[in-house]
Amino acid sequence: MNRRNFFKLTGTYTGGMLLLPDFLHAFAHQEQLKPGDNSLVFIQLFGGNDGLNTYIPYTDELYYKYRPNIAIAKDKVIGAYKDMAFHPALKGLANIQQEGNLSVIQNVGYPEPDRSHFRSREIWETASDSDKYLTNGWLGRFLDLNCNGHQPLAGLNVDDIDSLSLKGLEPNSITTRESNYKSGGNKTYSLSGNPELDFVRRIANSASEGASTLSSILNKTPETAAVDYPKSELAKNLKWMARLIKGGLNSKVYYTSLNGFDTHEHQLGVHNSKLAIMGDAVYAFYSDLKKSGLLNQVTIVIFSEFGRRVQDNGGGTDHGTAAPMFVIGGNNKGNLIGKNPDLVNLDKGDLIYDIDFRSVYASLLKDKFAFDPKKIGIANNPLRGLFS
Repeated sequence: MNRRNFFKLTGTYTGGMLLLPDFLHAFAHQEQLKPGDNSLVFIQLFGGNDGLNTYIPYTDELYYKYRPNIAIAKDKVIGAYKDMAFHPALKGLANIQQEGNLSVIQNVGYPEPDRSHFRSREIWETASDSDKYLTNGWLGRFLDLNCNGHQPLAGLNVDDIDSLSLKGLEPNSITTRESNYKSGGNKTYSLSGNPELDFVRRIANSASEGASTLSSILNKTPETAAVDYPKSELAKNLKWMARLIKGGLNSKVYYTSLNGFDTHEHQLGVHNSKLAIMGDAVYAFYSDLKKSGLLNQVTIVIFSEFGRRVQDNGGGTDHGTAAPMFVIGGNNKGNLIGKNPDLVNLDKGDLIYDIDFRSVYASLLKDKFAFDPKKIGIANNPLRGLFS
């Protein structure tokens, strides 16, 4: 078997990150990531979150005309601000906004939107154009250019599934959760000189190295949090992240997700439940970081692969396009960025995007890490008005 076919057949991951052997390292001259001031935490809402029922244009009568079956009543919305308001299940996010630590970015999307879950996720996770196909993630490319060789915990995906966003040329992240975490000890595998065998052994060594570091931090960090967290899996993931951050883990990127936002039917009940899970978990995480004096160093980003159609389908909504993103902490300005949803001028029943998601990515990289996004293929200008 030749080496190219071996790489194709052994799509082996260290918790999601494809590991290439040393002879393919391209960035040995660059400085290693250092324990720093800033980290990003991404919460991805799988399924296509309905932005119009999350952050609601409650003063626009067209909202109620288009959604006779699922619109949130004006007397139920909370946190009213500039003709927008939160779903009543998002009391935590409304509180964060009132405290000046949450920015809402309106009508986020991209040109030529794709309504397939899998393709649209791929576009968001690779930061590609809709007609381009990339094999590694935008965060993976960023970490490649900021690590010397590899650092297994430069990124940490706290989830059951790997994230394409973190996939790069180097094993700079691992995927694990507290519930299935086991220390890998100090076991390492010696290299044999056989490129194919060593390829796999380096993956195992990288996983062991990351597990050993996590174990060291957890052993010196109390399990008890500064606040009470809900019992949801998302809350458990965020609580574990907070423990690691407070313990001094130098990860630049943390990632997790919540499923269940594909609300074609029974939306009122399902969406209410999912938003409550997300909002309550995020508020506990936010409060924990704030009490620990770490909120300004950690930026939380909440997004989904697309929004939903403007018109309801009777009991729910179908796949749409633009939707809001939420940014919490990290010295964001607490702004409402972009125009409120335009329900008059639609594109075949869908919202027209106003802000390209890659502009948000560019701002995160530039403002949090002083990194030029063009180095990883993001040509969009950073979004203005997001950070102080």
